[in-house]
Amino acid sequence: MNTNPRLDWAFDWLKGEKRLYIGGEWVQASQRATFVSTNPANQNSLATLSEASRSDIDSAVSQARSAFRGSWPKQDRRERARILRKIGELVRTHKEELATLEALDNGKTYREALYDDLPDSADVFDYYAGWTDKLYGESCPVEDGFVNFTQHEPLGVCALIVPWNFPLLLAAWKIAPALAMGNTVVIKPSPFTSLSLVRLAQLIDGSKLLPPGVFNLVLGGVEAGEALSSHPDIDKISFTGSTAIGAQIVQASGRSNLKSVSLELGGKAPNIIFDDVKDLPAVIDRSFNLMFSQKGEKCTEPTRFFLHEKIYDQFSAGLIEKAKAAICGDPFDPVTTQGAQCHKAHFEKILAYIEIGKKEGAQLLVGGNRDSASGNEKGFFVRPTIFGNVQNKMQIARDEIFGPVLCLLKFSDEEQVIAEANDTPYGLAAGVYSDDAKRAMRVAQKLDAGMVFVNHYGCYHFSSPFGGIKQSGWGHEMARHSLESYTRLKSIWVKY
Repeated sequence: MNTNPRLDWAFDWLKGEKRLYIGGEWVQASQRATFVSTNPANQNSLATLSEASRSDIDSAVSQARSAFRGSWPKQDRRERARILRKIGELVRTHKEELATLEALDNGKTYREALYDDLPDSADVFDYYAGWTDKLYGESCPVEDGFVNFTQHEPLGVCALIVPWNFPLLLAAWKIAPALAMGNTVVIKPSPFTSLSLVRLAQLIDGSKLLPPGVFNLVLGGVEAGEALSSHPDIDKISFTGSTAIGAQIVQASGRSNLKSVSLELGGKAPNIIFDDVKDLPAVIDRSFNLMFSQKGEKCTEPTRFFLHEKIYDQFSAGLIEKAKAAICGDPFDPVTTQGAQCHKAHFEKILAYIEIGKKEGAQLLVGGNRDSASGNEKGFFVRPTIFGNVQNKMQIARDEIFGPVLCLLKFSDEEQVIAEANDTPYGLAAGVYSDDAKRAMRVAQKLDAGMVFVNHYGCYHFSSPFGGIKQSGWGHEMARHSLESYTRLKSIWVKY
């Protein structure tokens, strides 16, 4: 049942080719190439979009470079802060439209898009507006006769490559700090989920808040991404996505101009629950929701639950009950709890991993199949899937599946579980639940992860750095740490 009043608007808006936004103008791709956005809930075509070629990337970078040589980096910081707040207000005012587009081409529920993604997509611009005049340099203690001080300068042209799981939110995470520090940007969303970024570009264009060339949008897939990664006139790449693509971007940077690179990559997060937890139902509820929200397409999701042997049966039974109650279906139906996986290839990958888990000898406790409810026949719906008695060496426990597939592992010893939790190439996030404060902090200190959540998995705030270690990435999003990645530090010596 459709209860979203914005759907009629969306289907009208989807008509006509969605073009590239370069230098303050909407332009057709130079090769006239196009691609089609598809609704993963029913495989219906949504929109036709221009596909950028290398010459289009050259044009976008050229416009961004011209704008960087213009007034924008020298813009009064209070005025730049005002502009950022205005962009945040645009997102806030048009949140229903943007959430509708997110649900249509990503497959997540409209409720998740509207209430989980959109508030932060707007508020992050307010947060970084407050930073425009607060990233200070320092005075350095050098020998007599000299003054030495440092200052942060904008990097220049920043290429922002955004994944398909949180298209608008993760774009905002990158756009806001980049603009706050006086950079110009060329942003490329995933070809699977470009619609919300096209709409954002329209809103920015209509507002006339930014000089032409400060914000540029290019659309497309591998060719456009490779052109950005290897472009000799881009100063920085900020990429969120798979570890494999992240490695290719690093190589492309090395082959071109050694542009700065920040990477937020994959994860295989452990969530450790000890037997001293008193409110087990609350932990089951929180852990299930964090794992299976957004249909499991999250890099920080806790995909490996390490359960103490004394609570293993009770905990797994609670998870199974919740998984059975999940309702896959139309993202705009308020009874739906899980939407469709984003695209066909990913849907097939998840199902293939489920078969791998079966062959490896893991115990399939629930799910493990395409959802067959009426109306879901054409959609990419996967039932919430839980494997029990998983061994940490199994492929399903080591590879990032990036879907609604959970592995349950049993443990009895603290040192054993720490070793197994850390036995992964990833290090993005981890969780530990224990009512013994000393134990909880002891374990948290020993976990190899950029973010560790104690007794409440999944805590995020603009003022807290978001990022991982090992093959989960370089650098951080959010907080002042991301600002440093969008600036260069200059040391100035003065003799007196």
